Amino acid sequence: MQYEPIIGMEVHAELLTASKMFCGCDAHIFGAPPNTHVCPVCLGLPGVLPVINRKAVEYTLMAGLALHCQIAEFSVFARKNYTYPDLPKGYQISQYELPLCRDGWLDVEVDGQSRRIGITRAHLEEDTAKLFHAGGYSLVDFNRAGVPLLEIVSEPDIRSPEEARQYLIRLQQILRYLGVSSADMEKGAMRCEANVSLRPVGSTALGTKVEVKNLNSFRSVKLALEYEIERQARVLEAGGTVEQVTMGWDEVHNRTVVQRSKEYADDYRYFPEPDLPPLEISREWVAEIRSRLPELPEAKRARFIADYGLDAQQAEVLVQERAVADYFEEAVAAYGGAARAVAPWISGELFRLLRAQGLEMAEVPVPAKALADLLILIDEGKITSGTGKQVLAQMFASGRSAAEIVEAEGLAQVSDAATLEAAVRKVLAAYPDEVAKYREGKSQIIGWLMGQVMRETKGKANPQLVRELLERQLRQC
Repeated sequence: MQYEPIIGMEVHAELLTASKMFCGCDAHIFGAPPNTHVCPVCLGLPGVLPVINRKAVEYTLMAGLALHCQIAEFSVFARKNYTYPDLPKGYQISQYELPLCRDGWLDVEVDGQSRRIGITRAHLEEDTAKLFHAGGYSLVDFNRAGVPLLEIVSEPDIRSPEEARQYLIRLQQILRYLGVSSADMEKGAMRCEANVSLRPVGSTALGTKVEVKNLNSFRSVKLALEYEIERQARVLEAGGTVEQVTMGWDEVHNRTVVQRSKEYADDYRYFPEPDLPPLEISREWVAEIRSRLPELPEAKRARFIADYGLDAQQAEVLVQERAVADYFEEAVAAYGGAARAVAPWISGELFRLLRAQGLEMAEVPVPAKALADLLILIDEGKITSGTGKQVLAQMFASGRSAAEIVEAEGLAQVSDAATLEAAVRKVLAAYPDEVAKYREGKSQIIGWLMGQVMRETKGKANPQLVRELLERQLRQC
């Protein structure tokens, strides 16, 4: 029997606020020594009272608007009760019945087909502490306890592991464009869980769902879902019953393993948080936040194609990160020429140099205008494209301008006909067999001969003039 997977995703993203959700502790905790960003509030000591972080509420509303959600005018925090050692109070302050954002959507594209994934809710809560397991005991670092956490829950609209991966990629892009979260999965700033079930193809009934945790990369999400789909299919084909449990993804053995029985909402004994007032969100505040939203990746992608004449693949690469898209537009404005000439220098040479140095786009040492100045030198015929690549590498390493490097290193393009004619004669004399092949009709060999002239001139020869001189002298041979 053929089965159809039904997948929903739960994503938790740490918000980039200066302080924690309900106290004044510094929320920038990555890499900090254990238990150094704590206070009586986030440690859950008796007699303390939480205070809502306004910026965290604003960031949640920004994300909700970007995901086309309905924004609640009235929202309530709740206590989610469970007794894990990473929860100092014995409960988590979250939202349940009245979240800040609900009923949104996000479009993803897989194999050229666009699909709309519904967003059930996007709500605000506090993060838990972090456990470190060592042999027969565990240690707790409370630095993370109380960090503002945005939870985004999708509808069970995802139909393949690749769709799930694309959904997470798009979601991460949006959060980064908004500037509300770094969404770095490798740093735990974005964590996700998948709920997956199977049903016979053509059926409308839902199967028993299994939650899969410990997914710390886009790759692990795809692999874990592929494995879990196969596992559930084997159980059903054998006449068994899929149990509703929480599975963990084992990266070492590439398989899912049972962690615990699945909790239900009743198990958490939700009730309104008595120490926090309800949130009343004015329509004026929502309108003001909406007016400040940046252009998001999907809209920017479409504009790059329409306004700059980029193809879909070029536009996709350039909008992956907001910093890259902004750099591209700044370079195009300074260049004044065809945007399509700028795009490959960024996605090709500049990306290669960044990867080699392990740098992010925000750290690029070549300003956008400096790249534009380099391209103008190439267009004016002062240097060749090949030399331009060498110059860019030196600009990257030294911070000097293209013009300074060209003059200091003597890299200006050679366009003197007499000089180039001598180089062409030298190459033709050195390779008589290739000249004979050209005269026999193998015209494509002229490209190889051009390469030898360029090597002879250390890449500085004017390519167009070299070709003209080669063709003229070969006709005379």
